Amino acid sequence: MTEAEAGSNEGPSEETEDLEPLEPDDRGTFQQVTNLLDIMDGGSAKTDTAGGTGPDMRKTLASVIITEKATVEPSVVMNALIRCLQVPEISTQRKVNIYNILQEIIQQEGELEEHGVQRLVAIASKEMRENLEMEGYVKAEVASDTLVALSRNHFSMVMYELQHHLKPLNLTDEFVIITLAKLADGNVFEFMPYMGITLATIFTMLRLANEAKMRQAICSAMETFCETVQFYLKHLEGSVYPVMTEDQFAMKLFPMYRYFVTVWLRNHNPEVKLGVIKSLKPMLSLLLPNDDLRDQLYDYIPLLLAEYRGGLEALFVTQVLRQILEMSVITSTPVPQMQLHTIFTELHVQVCAKAPAQQQHSSQNLAEIVHCFIALARSYPKELMKFFLSQMEMSKEAVRVGTLTLIRAVVSADEPRMNVRTICLAIRVVKNTLSDSRFKVRMAILRIIGQLALSGYQDRIKGWGLKYVSVQLTLSTYKLTNRRESFYQRDLEEKMVHKVTMDTVRIITSSVSGMTNEFWLRLLCYIMETDYTEALTPICISLTNLAERQLHTKDVEASVASKSRHVDLPAPQKLLARLLVLMSSPYKGEGRGIAMLNLLRTLSQSIAPSMADMWELEIPLLVKYLEEHTEFTWNQKTWEDKLVQFLRNSLKKTRGSNWSLRLSKELNNQIESFDSPSLEKGFLYRALGFTLATGLEADKVGVLLLDLLYKTDYGNDFDREGVILCFGLCARGQVKTVLNVLHDFEERIQESEQSWQIGAWRKDHPWRRESVKGALMVMYSCVALYCHPQMLLTHVDNPITTKIIHHYSSSCQDICLKMAFMKSVAQVTNAIKNIKDLEDFEFAQKMTLTGIIIATIKAEPTDSLVSPVRTMAIEALSHLSSLKPFYSTEENNELMDISIHSVISLQPPTEDNESIQTLYANALQALEHLMEGLMQRQLDPKGLQEMVHLLEKWILSEKEGEREKAINLHLRLMRIYVQSIGVCIPLKLGQIGTLVGLIAPCTCDSHTRTRMASMDVLSSLLDLHASQTCSSWGPSKELELAKSKEDLQDLDVEKIFNASSRIAKVVCLQFNCDEVVSLIQKLCENIGAVGQRHDKASVTWIGTFLQMRAKELEDKVAEILGAILVHLPVADHPEVRRLLIEGVLLLAHYHQETVLTSLLRQPLPMESHLTEVWLAVAENVPFARTMLCGLMGRLQSRFTPRVNATSKADIWRLAAVDPLMTLCTVYLLIQKMDVDDKLLDLFPDLVYTLLLQLSSSQGPEAVSPVLKTWRLVHTGTLPEEINLQRITIKSMQLLFRRLSSEQLVHTLEEQGVWALLQGSSTFLRGVGLLARICVRNVGGYRQRLSELVLRGMNSDVLSCCVSSTAVCFMSDPMLYQEKLLKPTVLMLEKGVDHDDEALRVLSLRALGNMALGAPKKVRQYRKLLLDKCLGSLREPVVISVTSEGMEALAKILAELREGDVGSSFGIISEQCRAFFDNESELLRLKAFVLFGKLATVVGISKKHFFKEEVKKAWVPLMLHCRDPCSEAAQACVTTMFQCVRFWGWKSLENCPGPSNTSEEMTVFQIRLCSILTQKKPAVLYSFLLEAMPYVNSNLPRIRIAACDLAGIIMNHMSAHHLKKLDFPTLRNSFQELQLDSDLGVRRAALETLRVLDTCCQQQLLASPEGIC
Repeated sequence: MTEAEAGSNEGPSEETEDLEPLEPDDRGTFQQVTNLLDIMDGGSAKTDTAGGTGPDMRKTLASVIITEKATVEPSVVMNALIRCLQVPEISTQRKVNIYNILQEIIQQEGELEEHGVQRLVAIASKEMRENLEMEGYVKAEVASDTLVALSRNHFSMVMYELQHHLKPLNLTDEFVIITLAKLADGNVFEFMPYMGITLATIFTMLRLANEAKMRQAICSAMETFCETVQFYLKHLEGSVYPVMTEDQFAMKLFPMYRYFVTVWLRNHNPEVKLGVIKSLKPMLSLLLPNDDLRDQLYDYIPLLLAEYRGGLEALFVTQVLRQILEMSVITSTPVPQMQLHTIFTELHVQVCAKAPAQQQHSSQNLAEIVHCFIALARSYPKELMKFFLSQMEMSKEAVRVGTLTLIRAVVSADEPRMNVRTICLAIRVVKNTLSDSRFKVRMAILRIIGQLALSGYQDRIKGWGLKYVSVQLTLSTYKLTNRRESFYQRDLEEKMVHKVTMDTVRIITSSVSGMTNEFWLRLLCYIMETDYTEALTPICISLTNLAERQLHTKDVEASVASKSRHVDLPAPQKLLARLLVLMSSPYKGEGRGIAMLNLLRTLSQSIAPSMADMWELEIPLLVKYLEEHTEFTWNQKTWEDKLVQFLRNSLKKTRGSNWSLRLSKELNNQIESFDSPSLEKGFLYRALGFTLATGLEADKVGVLLLDLLYKTDYGNDFDREGVILCFGLCARGQVKTVLNVLHDFEERIQESEQSWQIGAWRKDHPWRRESVKGALMVMYSCVALYCHPQMLLTHVDNPITTKIIHHYSSSCQDICLKMAFMKSVAQVTNAIKNIKDLEDFEFAQKMTLTGIIIATIKAEPTDSLVSPVRTMAIEALSHLSSLKPFYSTEENNELMDISIHSVISLQPPTEDNESIQTLYANALQALEHLMEGLMQRQLDPKGLQEMVHLLEKWILSEKEGEREKAINLHLRLMRIYVQSIGVCIPLKLGQIGTLVGLIAPCTCDSHTRTRMASMDVLSSLLDLHASQTCSSWGPSKELELAKSKEDLQDLDVEKIFNASSRIAKVVCLQFNCDEVVSLIQKLCENIGAVGQRHDKASVTWIGTFLQMRAKELEDKVAEILGAILVHLPVADHPEVRRLLIEGVLLLAHYHQETVLTSLLRQPLPMESHLTEVWLAVAENVPFARTMLCGLMGRLQSRFTPRVNATSKADIWRLAAVDPLMTLCTVYLLIQKMDVDDKLLDLFPDLVYTLLLQLSSSQGPEAVSPVLKTWRLVHTGTLPEEINLQRITIKSMQLLFRRLSSEQLVHTLEEQGVWALLQGSSTFLRGVGLLARICVRNVGGYRQRLSELVLRGMNSDVLSCCVSSTAVCFMSDPMLYQEKLLKPTVLMLEKGVDHDDEALRVLSLRALGNMALGAPKKVRQYRKLLLDKCLGSLREPVVISVTSEGMEALAKILAELREGDVGSSFGIISEQCRAFFDNESELLRLKAFVLFGKLATVVGISKKHFFKEEVKKAWVPLMLHCRDPCSEAAQACVTTMFQCVRFWGWKSLENCPGPSNTSEEMTVFQIRLCSILTQKKPAVLYSFLLEAMPYVNSNLPRIRIAACDLAGIIMNHMSAHHLKKLDFPTLRNSFQELQLDSDLGVRRAALETLRVLDTCCQQQLLASPEGIC
């Protein structure tokens, strides 16, 4: 079948594109499908808005229903869906849903009606060719997918439709091309007959495609077409259609390729460029195999290279270029030589230059470029290497590194390998850059050398390559070992070079055979000389590999020539010494120990043939140990012991030779090669000592030792200790040699006591005199410790000990020297003790050493442990004490005293300081050992007394460790004393109580050992007391003590305290009163010294003694109470304080007055312990009520005459106490007493007493009297909250709360009574308010309260009188009901006339309140009331009195009629107006209120009079509606509107209610002025005259109001009255206000000036001759 015939197959006609909607075969199906589509549309909308999963489920379910229905009736459903597509104005989402469902129906098995398919093809084709906007793309895409789905069974029909719209020289639609590509991809063989015509037609459209999207679509389609063709060509056997050859396809593709490269690739749109480049790869896959077209394709390479300089991703260009170059290699048709330089340059630049930021695939691009160069190297090796050589001549590092990287890639090319000629050319290029010292270039060359070895070109690197590696290894190591801190970047670079070098060495040694001897020696020297030990492991592995190869080679040679099996080495001893020392840290440098052991094993025959057999056995064991451990699990000492044993066994094999001496020299030479401190150097000293000890020639050993002494840095602790250990180990076999060397060294350094110029011997490490002396001391003692016992007895006194004393005595004796001296003494004495059979030996230097040690201990600080000197000194004493001659008794006592003070005083270290912890533990252990030896020689009564005095502060220590140490030491001494001389010890009378009081609390210590030791000490003390008093313990007491001691071992705290209490009961009966007092005092002193348990134990013993002996201690009560009160504050635990307080209460029951006075005389602020005492009192309600009455009596005594005491009890009762302390106590008792006790019987008197106290506190604060007592009174300033006023108020608050009246408490809080009482200015108001609330809520106590108030009002004490007046209940009908009104009024009348301002105010207030409490009696007392109130308004004016008088008048007027006021009416009105402009806000407020009250009282007779008063007051009222005081302004507004009715104008009375907003007030003023203009213009004129003086008011708001009012009046004045105005004067007044400091005033004045100018203009117009 030809293409034309295929195109003529059946298909939808051209007219089917505009088919009209057809009638459905089944209306029910159509309706059902429509409904389901509606559900899908609704679900999509809800999903967009709500984002839930429910609508998605509905949408899916609807789609499934339609699909399932289509399985039964596919044609009916399909026709219904097609009709839905033809509905006008259908939404995009609905169309998408329909097409998706159609695609699912098409994919089902089943026949579809051909007519329906034709309709669907036409509709879908039309859909995908419509305008492609945002939604159009979505519809076109699903329409295209639908056509592709139809092509599965109806390919010809779909293909005909698409070919119908694909016409030559006519640019088709974008999605036609896209759909054709999809058809080709999904129907390869069916599409092939149309491929040729499709490609030809598309080629005719290329010139017409100008839009980027169309070009992208064509490029993408061509990519798909080419891939389809490739698939077709690979599966030709599966095709039933006519076959097209590859050449035929190539011929059709080449014109399009040419057009793409020459035209479209030059497009500036990056997306078009990308599409073109991507389509070239599949096109080239078809074009390059064609021999005829290949050369033509090469011609377009420059156009591809040009794209590197554009914005296109370089990777895609490189991929195309690689495809061309690799095909040129395969087909053996290289690209034209004339293009090489361009290709080399473009590719090389990308390797050497940094990729642009927009290049996302730079690493992949580099990989592709490498493949390009490999292909070029196969085609043009000479030209490529020549180009590389020219690039290497440039000095740029990046260019050289990039070129070397490419050379390495060429060398590493896989099969087929590069030919030898290419490799030689590449090596020639590399050799030209060997002198470059830049680290990247060096690494690149090293990698090339390694790659040559890996790729099988080992022969090509011998000579130059191995030499370069050796040089780089040495150079990088040198730079790393001599690095500087400021060149961190360079260090990193050298580390990188060194790592690459080591990798190269590893590659070379594992792959290169026949290695040169020079390289072998270089690696061996590297091990011997390098300080950079991190590289030792790989070098050792490499050397092992090389050695094994050399040995293998020599084995072959030896089998022929019968030669020995060894390799060439430097000095064997040097190599062994180096490796042994380095192996001491086997896990450094990636586990160098195993590598070095394997190297030793391999070289055993070369190093020491005599050791080879032994090494073959022992080295594997050492390797096994290292393999079984890691750097975290191995033990350093164990490993060093294994190496030392390995060394010993090795040296045994060389006995009789100088091998060990030569090894010693090598070890000695390596000392300076290692840092201090280091594990390697430490092992080096140890190995050197063992090796020297086996030396045969003593003189040569001495030379080495002396050389070691000279070159040692004695200021370095590590080196000094290493040399000392070396000398000690050497002394095992060379003691005389060692002593002679030390003596020779001392003589050679020319020792002088005045000047020791040791520094002259060491220029690099100048020696300190003390450092050398310390080293020599320890060196002598170390010799004594390691040398043979028989040799020690000969040399211990002299020279060893003599030299040690001499060096210490002639030094400055700093800490290091002290430590060295103590260490030396300990080592010498230990060495002597270790010798058996010393019965006749006496250490001659013992006393000399003891004196030095004692002086050292005394010089140590007693409160800190900063060095081990103290511990080492005590240990030295312990060692010395066991040697003959022994110490005397006096010497023992001195040593014990010094040692105890030196150690027990030390505080335990913190947990984070492990070094100090170790020192501390060692010091305690040393002290214990010393005491065991010295205590036996100091046992007498005096020693016991000194011991107790010495240990007391440690027994009372807060630290458990110190306590335990002291108690144990106490017990040890007591036992030694009792066992030695018995219990007959003379003690002072009462001293036993102090001794027992010191130990008794320890019976309850938290540590069982301390408790038991304390009980043992206590038993010893009781035995001493019994022996002193000649008393005996009964069997019952002995049994009780034994049982108590057993209970002390229990862990139950309660049981322990019970046992201690039983012990106290037994002890109590044995003491007299003086001993009881001394014991209680000692127990009180101990409180707070140790801890809670000790304190509880102390108070338990105190309570026991007081309960059992209280009646016998009558004369001792004050002394005991004083001790308890003094030490009660230090008792931190509540239980301890409770028990002490119980003791106080126990004493109080017997001596109440004494205890009460003592408690009240304690200082303020009341401390917590004293508070707890009173809390305990409060718990006993009857006793607390008694104490409360006593406290009230002591408060009231301040206001009563003092009486003389007639008895001892009166002296305590009348003793001076602090009233503030008394008030605090009252407050505390009221607060803490049982809430069920309401204190109802005490309530009136308590309130009265507290009010009296509160009134007295309103003056200056009363100072608490300084009391003469045994307790120091605090003289500092008390806290702010502790004062008479606040404590009194708090007490009253608590008292009211106890009444259980929530309403009363709430009322007091709501009314702010307590806040009023706190302020001095509001105190009296608070008192009055409190009185009124009490009268209303506490009705049962009115009579008693009234009596107390009247009594206070009649008092001569002003504060009582004032307070009582403030409490006066005139606002309550109680006084009237109780017939107390008349005397109260008379007293108030006197109060009004009093000189005291407060009393006058309160009296006036009370008289005013009479209108509330007894309104019916106001008329009866109206004359008195009016006279007294009006009197307060007259001069001189006192603001508080005057304001109270006006307020009282307002209350009184409310109960009087117009006739009752009489002539006072006018006086009141006049006085009110006088206060309208007063400076006092309060007086203005009261005046406005009182004037308003007058307006309500006015009747018919006073109406005309008051109308005139209103006119006089109207301007001030209008102005003060904007008073700065908001309350005054509101009162003024209210009063003004109350007075409006006196104008008699209904229109004015109908104005809105009172409001003080400026807008509403302005409206009111405008309305008033309008009315006055019409009815009384003269009044309006007079108002302006009255308002003008107010522009000079002191109040800015009044000035503003005056300006505004003046402006309003002038706006409403008639022309007649405007003529009367003095415009210049007015203008001057308002212009002066322009200088006012207030911005509002200036604005108001400016506005008024504008009004004035307007009025002036009007006047000019009315009277042109007039002048404004």
